[in-house]
Amino acid sequence: MKAPRFGLNRFDSRSVDTLAADVRRAEMLGWDAAFQPDSQLRRRDTYVLLAAAARATTTIMLGPLLANPVNRHPSVTASSIATIDELAPGRVLLGWGVGDTAVRLAGLKPARVKDLEESTRLMRALLDGESVEVGAERPARLPHHRPVPIWIAAGGPRTLRMAGRVADGVFIRVGTHPANIRTAVEAIRAGAAEAGRDPATVGLAAIFHTVLVDEPSRAMTMAKSLAAGYYEYSPRLFDPPGLTWSGPDPEALKRQHKVWPDFHHAPDLEASGRAVDFLPTSAADAFSLRGGPIEVADQLVHVLRDAQVEFDYVVLHPIPDPPVPQDPERGYTARVAREVLPRVRAALAPGARDAR
Repeated sequence: MKAPRFGLNRFDSRSVDTLAADVRRAEMLGWDAAFQPDSQLRRRDTYVLLAAAARATTTIMLGPLLANPVNRHPSVTASSIATIDELAPGRVLLGWGVGDTAVRLAGLKPARVKDLEESTRLMRALLDGESVEVGAERPARLPHHRPVPIWIAAGGPRTLRMAGRVADGVFIRVGTHPANIRTAVEAIRAGAAEAGRDPATVGLAAIFHTVLVDEPSRAMTMAKSLAAGYYEYSPRLFDPPGLTWSGPDPEALKRQHKVWPDFHHAPDLEASGRAVDFLPTSAADAFSLRGGPIEVADQLVHVLRDAQVEFDYVVLHPIPDPPVPQDPERGYTARVAREVLPRVRAALAPGARDAR
């Protein structure tokens, strides 16, 4: 099994300049990809930030993770991502999805699966330089088109299957349990097959929430909050690992404990985790990696081997969402790059397992 490329989706966004410098530092530390959320009420403009990062780097992959068809019209997104690819040719991808926190904070609803599929087809045609009928007086065309790959982030079965039909790649967001990962991959491959595509041509990536906290009890509490977040949006993800939700309705818990906007993004993940302390350890294990660097590295190797899937990318989503560290050398970006990634890459190198 080959090691995937490792991506990060949180950077120092206090200003455009600090983000560009932080992405440059991540590149120098050995990260392979830098992704930026597109959440207009929480962060600065995604494409301005990506443009600055493109100018400051030379090798790292760049892209939004994720953009959606609700906040911006797909033709606007296609134009923006093609422009970023002019600044970083061949190292840009578009992470695309229904939109969760970004649209909910604006009082909007996430896109339907049908809308996501139609918008993906529209952007694919525009980015390939095709003329597209959109109901205007003349067909739409993108003059500065560039073949940027479109990767859909998905967790539900319908979205995963649709992504297999139309996307260049899929970011799987189902946690870390092998049963959920395998179920997701099967849905993607089934979607590709029904569309007459070779399933092997659809790229695969995984997003793993990573609680890099040395104190075991704190890490466990945060991991339970993450498990609740997955259940909140996709209750069916508890089924393949054989988990049950034995507590009150998640919405009732959120109101009672003032969890906002959801369990994944609560400012105090320990408080939100205590609200769902009824969840077992197995639930925490099924949806995140947790512990110190050695524990996280070993868990990640175990997950990748058990899933029996070769991923193109693995995005290690930092938990807690790190503030700017007083000492950058002890922050998440540096610690994972120096203490986690080398251990994982070595363990997944050809012949490494037999050599143990």
